[in-house]
Amino acid sequence: MTFQIPVKRIITKEHLEEFLKSDAYSTYIDYILRLNESVKGQKIDKELPASDNVKKILKILDQLAQWVTDIPPVENSKSRFGNPSFRVFYDKVQDSLNDLMGRLVEEEAIKEVGRYFLDSFGDRKRIDYGTGHEANFMAWLLCLEKLSVLTKEDDKAVVLKVFVKYIELMRKLQFEYWLEPAGSHGVWGLDDYHFLPFLFGSSQLIDHKYIRPKSIHDSEIVEEFSKDYMYLACIHFINTVKTTASLRWHSPMLDDISACKLWSKVNQGMIKMYKAEVLGKLPIMQHFMFGSIIHFEGGSINAEGTQGDCGHVHHHAHENSSPGIPSGDVYALGQEPPPCCGIPVPSAIAASAIRNRNNNGPRPIPFD
Repeated sequence: MTFQIPVKRIITKEHLEEFLKSDAYSTYIDYILRLNESVKGQKIDKELPASDNVKKILKILDQLAQWVTDIPPVENSKSRFGNPSFRVFYDKVQDSLNDLMGRLVEEEAIKEVGRYFLDSFGDRKRIDYGTGHEANFMAWLLCLEKLSVLTKEDDKAVVLKVFVKYIELMRKLQFEYWLEPAGSHGVWGLDDYHFLPFLFGSSQLIDHKYIRPKSIHDSEIVEEFSKDYMYLACIHFINTVKTTASLRWHSPMLDDISACKLWSKVNQGMIKMYKAEVLGKLPIMQHFMFGSIIHFEGGSINAEGTQGDCGHVHHHAHENSSPGIPSGDVYALGQEPPPCCGIPVPSAIAASAIRNRNNNGPRPIPFD
């Protein structure tokens, strides 16, 4: 196999539609669905067996977590926006890719799998994070499976050990460096940053004897079982950082979902939502990358474009641009700029930390 650095190929709605019918899309979503199936009715178990390669991945993530500890945020207490120390962390990961990825794949593959890995932790310039970065992590895991580093037998450990460890690391990054949510609406009303913990987490709870979707409103259940089930861990996290109002006010979609009778219905809804609101959204998928492993020949090789301050790729409009879109930079040909562009979204974690500092209260406890 001839490896290549992954590039962006999706610019227009037509490119996205082409991707949604492609083998690349099928390969990615089938992997997500397979992982989802593997953890049905399974709780997070520290004693879950792990292959040698899964253990190597966990050690890599532990090393990155230590780097976060070693690279403290700079004094930036008056701002609710991202801390510049994140860029130091990001650069350290980038400079260490040969060592980190070399533990798992051959040297020729590092340039390809390494880019997915690096882009799993957020945007260096904007200091933000969202579902697109989360998708890069899953693409990285998919690449490792395609290269036989991971196997189908690893699926349960990939979700309940590797992905859980990744979420722990991301929560640490979010708390330490106050990463901004990548988008003005967070993750479509679920969480400011993530989607897949809700998808995998709802699968974990299918056929649970007594925890029901409405149990997210029971603080004792959430507290007791948040270490066993990702869905409840996410609710616990939200309750920790958004303490000034009820779940109904700051997370109405989660409140609505809690009315479902069965976790299987919640899980089915999460799958449909992930396809529509993440994989089906141009502002997210115009950043997805393709190489020789996750291969897509459609779209445009010019999709790399130039990146603006918002972190989105800007392309020059043609003379026949849509009415109302001025000539010059647009975010995707034929589409209005996504609402997040040019509108920094402050971190709720930062707001909570500032509020607690001002009130001499405790610091919020990150997901672990």
